[in-house]
Amino acid sequence: MADAATSHAPKPDGATGVLVLASGQVIWGRGFGAVGEAVGEVCFNTAMTGYQEVMTDPSYAGQIVTFTFPHIGNVGVNDEDLESLVDGAVGCVVREDVTDPSNFRSRGEFPEWLAAKGKVGLAGVDTRALTRMIRQSGAPNAVIAHHPDGVFDIPALIRRAQEWPGLEGMDLAKLVSRHHQQGWEGSTWELGKGYGRSPRDERPHVVAMDFGAKDNIFRNLVKAGARVTVVPAEATLETILALSPDGVFLSNGPGDPAATGAYAVPVIKALLDRDMPIFGICLGHQMLGLAAGARTIKMHQGHRGANHPVQRVGGVWGETENLVEITSMNHGFAVDAASLPESVIETHRSLFDGSNCGISISGKKAFGVQYHPEASPGPQDSFYLFEKFVGMLG
Repeated sequence: MADAATSHAPKPDGATGVLVLASGQVIWGRGFGAVGEAVGEVCFNTAMTGYQEVMTDPSYAGQIVTFTFPHIGNVGVNDEDLESLVDGAVGCVVREDVTDPSNFRSRGEFPEWLAAKGKVGLAGVDTRALTRMIRQSGAPNAVIAHHPDGVFDIPALIRRAQEWPGLEGMDLAKLVSRHHQQGWEGSTWELGKGYGRSPRDERPHVVAMDFGAKDNIFRNLVKAGARVTVVPAEATLETILALSPDGVFLSNGPGDPAATGAYAVPVIKALLDRDMPIFGICLGHQMLGLAAGARTIKMHQGHRGANHPVQRVGGVWGETENLVEITSMNHGFAVDAASLPESVIETHRSLFDGSNCGISISGKKAFGVQYHPEASPGPQDSFYLFEKFVGMLG
């Protein structure tokens, strides 16, 4: 197939899929999964495993994921590795054709699963070249398309990519949030047993605002000792307080935090004024930063993968100051560390680019992290954050 660096390359024999960038660059490949077209921002993920979790993470709404690991789909799919039942990534780009699944947990094949979910796949692409291009030029808008007959209207696809407004300024949380209140019932997974059940006893009560949450976050809150009730992204302060929470959790999610913050930040500010314990992850962390007076910024390429080193900073860690956690990340926006007011302490920092990865608000039981402590990419370096939050609740 054509190298990703080749622009306007002629369609090679056997090409049934294409990635068309807003710049006019055309990248041919072999389509799989759903037939059709989807528009989004092209990003890359460096994880070697977990492609099904990535594709069902609501934080990837509006995005086309380029997997840097060449062998994707080779362990099949199953119903236990979903992060959510709502829409996540709209498509994916991979290097090698998907082979027959080889894993004792597999209950289906990745291409058929993608087709059932309406997600477009593209194989046969030089993903290393595409990743380098994203690193150098930033995450582009594009259309990914799959038609078995290999017939594509390239000028129309270029126009569609150019007309898509992009993620900056876009509120996607409302599209992937639960629409109704839910008492969370699941617990963590165990080999041979599946997912456990959450005890609905007199545990500390956490109300979780769902901006596009990964289910495994709620499972880890339960594991840490909490009872969880999930409310929609647009839940009002009155709705939350009526549930008598001991603490409020702010979930991950897609899109621009400033756009979602238009309705969520006033609620978060009011909770802070009431000294409510608060814990935010990813988008929730960013909106906690906005509520505390900081700014958020669109990143050049974002951080997505399961191998991101984050260092504890801020002079608040005692003997574990400067300890490094290996974390899982998925974000294209970040809290601007230069904008943090004096009342906010930077607690974590990326060792890749120095970007902010954690904050704590002085005088409040409120903190957030940019990364995903529930993802446990091999080590479980960051589970302590759930224990810290639940420990605040009394």
